[in-house]
Amino acid sequence: MATFISHSPEETIALGERWGRAAKAGWVLGLSGDLGAGKTQLVKGIALGLGTPARVHSPTYALLNEYAGGRLPLIHIDLYRLHGPGDVIGAGLEEYLTKPPGVTVVEWIERWIEEAPGNIQQITFEHISEFERKITYADSLL
Repeated sequence: MATFISHSPEETIALGERWGRAAKAGWVLGLSGDLGAGKTQLVKGIALGLGTPARVHSPTYALLNEYAGGRLPLIHIDLYRLHGPGDVIGAGLEEYLTKPPGVTVVEWIERWIEEAPGNIQQITFEHISEFERKITYADSLL
């Protein structure tokens, strides 16, 4: 596992942008962390790295936002309002988590699974201070 200490939203976006440039079709990134930890900022960076022209925003109430126009389609899912795998399947989101058409990024991945299987790269956000976040991820992302 690797660790990145972000000192600002801009640094979190820059990390996501590097991952977006390296992204491959079929990637599923599962994000865990408290509200305000920087998960959506990372997704904004991934969109930049993919060349996605749209403005990224959290899909908390829509559950899913799809962004086309970049090098690969970006699927941004937020499971915060769901209560477990049954809700995820009931909402029709399972295919995006198992066979994504491009890159899928899932906020609150723990609502789907306890431990990420091999096809999901787990990324954990921890608050260090008001502006600092500890981001832990698999070495294979960079």
